Amino acid sequence: MARTNLEAIRQKPEVSELLTLHVLRRERISPNFSRVTLGGGDIARFTPMGFDQWFRLFIPVAEGSLSRLPNKLDTVSYLRYLSIAKTSRPVLRNYTVRGYREHGPSGPELDVDFVIHGSIAEGTAGPAATWADSCEPGDAVAILDEGIGFAIPEGCERVVLVADETGLPAVAGILESLPRDAMGTAIIEVPSRADAQQIDAPLGIDVRWVVRDGATAKPGVAASVAATELPLDGAPFYAWVVGEQSLPTGLRRHWVAADVPKGHITFCGYWRAGRSH
Repeated sequence: MARTNLEAIRQKPEVSELLTLHVLRRERISPNFSRVTLGGGDIARFTPMGFDQWFRLFIPVAEGSLSRLPNKLDTVSYLRYLSIAKTSRPVLRNYTVRGYREHGPSGPELDVDFVIHGSIAEGTAGPAATWADSCEPGDAVAILDEGIGFAIPEGCERVVLVADETGLPAVAGILESLPRDAMGTAIIEVPSRADAQQIDAPLGIDVRWVVRDGATAKPGVAASVAATELPLDGAPFYAWVVGEQSLPTGLRRHWVAADVPKGHITFCGYWRAGRSH
């Protein structure tokens, strides 16, 4: 299980219920990202919270497989989910809201960005990435809103955001939700320069794109190096770091050793290198 303190500080939605949505469109937005836009169905019951709002995504693998899902996901209901035969059990993954528009062409729209790790053609990409690159308009999925984890402690005057490509949607959501006078630094590691995205960040946030050095380099290393070079003196800061699990756990150790209060650090291992997503 990935290490995190996200659960301890998470701001949960007022209402969290299983919502069925449908694919409106998909596009390959860069070499390593596919964007799927969802809407229709129960979209009117989704409440956008901004920042790093995340949700459980259930992708059906057989006809009618979404009908057996629980309306919440606690220990008991998760065990029931696992008891569903693999041939009909929907794929379950966690994703972040990349964008939300209340007034799309046919109603509210929810954008979800998928990182394409591995090769879809060769069958080495994970099931969610494979679905994101092949789904069709009208395909149904289910989501379960889990709220946000970003929470600036009192007294912190700046933010430091660090992520690999899996955390890019969350960093973008945070930057676009911050007050326009916010100060700080955002370091985002991506596999290629073409994967960098336009983000509406406050002018006082220094957004730095770090390109990974080659396909064989371990994700998160370049972002970690860039983050450890940041000066730690000056105004107190709130650190938020996610990605391949070595990145957040390593940076947390670095900051704690430098006397950054543990309560000023939010960290989460989104994934582990070598495992499919």
